[in-house]
Amino acid sequence: MMQSLPKLRIGTRGSPLALWQANAVRDALLAAHRWAPDAVAIEVIRTTGDTITDRALSEAGGKGLFTLEIEDALLEGRIDLAVHSAKDMATVLPDGLHIAGYLPRADVRDALILREGSSLADLPEGARVGTASLRREAQLRRLRPDLTVGLLRGNVHTRLARVAEGLFDGTLLALAGLTRLGLEDKAASILDTDAFLPAVGQGAVAIEGRVNDDHCAAALALMTDAATGVAVTLERAFLAELDGSCRTPIAGLATVEGGRIAFRGLLLSNDGREAIETTREGDVADAAQLGADAGREVRGRAPAHMLV
Repeated sequence: MMQSLPKLRIGTRGSPLALWQANAVRDALLAAHRWAPDAVAIEVIRTTGDTITDRALSEAGGKGLFTLEIEDALLEGRIDLAVHSAKDMATVLPDGLHIAGYLPRADVRDALILREGSSLADLPEGARVGTASLRREAQLRRLRPDLTVGLLRGNVHTRLARVAEGLFDGTLLALAGLTRLGLEDKAASILDTDAFLPAVGQGAVAIEGRVNDDHCAAALALMTDAATGVAVTLERAFLAELDGSCRTPIAGLATVEGGRIAFRGLLLSNDGREAIETTREGDVADAAQLGADAGREVRGRAPAHMLV
């Protein structure tokens, strides 16, 4: 018997977390439409970002390096949908593509991983903390300017191993990723967003599609999360106004309750000594406008050296 072709093909990176996300989208589609398991296929695509492990993405071209090859496959019709961590997506997408939906957002907070101790205060002076995120580095330096921050790239398991091996005294990871991989017990503590604001889109799984693809839009309509879409739309509008990339420490978090949305955004200097913060609150229908307005305000208040 010939095997039927899948109704949809999902493109993803091949890391354990990326595969978890792609399978979560696949499972949601199967459940929403009561499709057979073979109706949605997953295609693993290696990206440029996966091949660069010896330097920060800010030195190699930015966060779009984790999506480039997958987006090419989407534009060429080799896949129908792409699944990404929302925080890895560039603010400007290629012509013909858009974010078609999101899974319900997970916990947005950062988790602190330590060889010893249970909080930032337990790290001795000069302790070595590894991260590839300028946002995390700047906020770490803001809270603990005595720490030594070094580059730590790789997937979740790799970064956990580097701490366990003693190459670093600690690192920071998204709690959502740890939870999805069943590794939340590795967190020494969870950092409250009041003191440590997450990346734009953190905790959200984004589904990218082709503009005017009615078939995929109809398939996604039954399983995407509207509240997550509104929140991340505001956050991405804020980031876009600041020309946000991997070269600038920017953080932002929007929360939705009923028909209202609240936002807090932050721009930092690389050393964490300078910070410009803003807040917004309004109707969910105005999410994009609120985010853009907040970004323009911060850009107008920021000295030139903070907007590299």
